[in-house]
Amino acid sequence: MAYYRGAEIQFFPPLTRMVKLILIVTGAVFLVTYLPERFAGFDLPYLLFGLTPYAVTHHLAVWQPVTYLLLHAGWLHLLFNLFAIWMFGPDLEARWGPHRFLFYFLLTGIGAAIFNVALEPASLSMTIGNSGAVYGLLLAYGMVFPERTVFLWFVVPVKAKWFALIFGLIEFWLSLATPGTGVSHLAHLGGMLFGFLYLRAHGYGLAFNWRRRYGEWRRARLKRKFNVYLQKHERRDDQGRWIN
Repeated sequence: MAYYRGAEIQFFPPLTRMVKLILIVTGAVFLVTYLPERFAGFDLPYLLFGLTPYAVTHHLAVWQPVTYLLLHAGWLHLLFNLFAIWMFGPDLEARWGPHRFLFYFLLTGIGAAIFNVALEPASLSMTIGNSGAVYGLLLAYGMVFPERTVFLWFVVPVKAKWFALIFGLIEFWLSLATPGTGVSHLAHLGGMLFGFLYLRAHGYGLAFNWRRRYGEWRRARLKRKFNVYLQKHERRDDQGRWIN
């Protein structure tokens, strides 16, 4: 179930073991793929290991939903994702442990690819990067640490739960309003969807909150009924004391 330590603001979290490994591996793969493509036009790794829905559905390129996570389109793309993993990953890994954290990261990243392929099975557009897993981490942070403070665009302080909701709504709107921009908003939504299903199954977030609120509502309702009963059956004695 969700557990948090009140409202908390934290800058520059310390690197944990699995987060550090993901950052190192992602950065290393970027150097050995992007630089040859950028300066020598060698784009074979992208063609083979980037996620192309048509290749998955028609040529059984079943490795692509995994390998696309390690490829990035440029320095800004890479740095944004690495920064987000660094900001949201350590606290989650500290709570779950490295193996469960890695499982969740891969689940949301691969889930994002599956979601993309399922909705656009004949698409020839290539998707690369672990942004789907990043959005899965963002959602997890909002559900596991809902009351912590996150700075929206580094300026506006908001609670983590609203931060995750805002970005989810933005991605949903962009997926409808700006198709064909080169950014796979479907993959971002897929990562959040698979993350939500996993976290809900483990008692985090909305499922737990609604059960708790329903229990609180029932207790308040019973208390009101009990008070009404007392008012109907109680009376005072000759000395002004309540008796029942």
